[in-house]
Amino acid sequence: MNETAIKSSITFSAVPEAQGGPFVYWGSLEESMRSAKVIGFDAIEIFPPSPDYFQTVDARTLARQIGLEIAAVGTGAGWLKHKLSLADADPQVRTRAMEFLTSMLVVATQLGAPMIIGSMQGRSGPGVSKNQAKEFLREGLERLDAQAKAIGGQILYEPLNRYETDQCNTLAQGTELIGGLSCTKLLADWFHMNIEEADMVESILKAGTAIGHVHFADTNRLAVGSGHLSVQPLIDALGQIGYRGFLSAEVFPLPDSQSAAERTIRSFKQSVRSV
Repeated sequence: MNETAIKSSITFSAVPEAQGGPFVYWGSLEESMRSAKVIGFDAIEIFPPSPDYFQTVDARTLARQIGLEIAAVGTGAGWLKHKLSLADADPQVRTRAMEFLTSMLVVATQLGAPMIIGSMQGRSGPGVSKNQAKEFLREGLERLDAQAKAIGGQILYEPLNRYETDQCNTLAQGTELIGGLSCTKLLADWFHMNIEEADMVESILKAGTAIGHVHFADTNRLAVGSGHLSVQPLIDALGQIGYRGFLSAEVFPLPDSQSAAERTIRSFKQSVRSV
């Protein structure tokens, strides 16, 4: 694999309710894109408040003019703003969650990017057992996968740590959940993996080509190089499975956005150039 096979990406949030969350850029998408381009990123990952956001912001044109790819589109605002999840005990809530995700999938596909399902996977709770929650999730993923196939889109399912969901916490569990789906891959988030995986390298090797996207974060959810994650073995493992996607920095903007972005690109270049 050569140096350009894995590409760099940085996260941007347009969701005020997510302030304090692990997104490097905030506010103006155009300004964030221009900053990311100057620093040296290949792409940007967008976390919008709803599909309607893209009616007022022409992200595709901006990305083309500035020279960035759109790595992925997040859907977490569906949970954060509207408390929608695919595993809710209320069928009406599940229906609204599907409508939100279906609309987001259409927009993401128009942008040439995959759609992420993370927090909207939901979890067990009052009125829904763990097994039932996973059945609801699988049913929703099957329907969305069929829609993605029909429009040429792609979905990324993200296993989260145990404090955020009891659906799938490891890549192995995620691989099992999405088995048989043709347009759905895994999002391997190194922050969550550091909490849940006994051996992060082994989990990447076993998941193999099921991995479609990577969140590039250190153990403390800061820019890679700010914690104690052993990065090079993970990069080497991605090389072994033939990964050709993005390393996207979903990290806190600390001490500030510029510093977090610059630290990320340095770590990216230092680790990926040797693969």
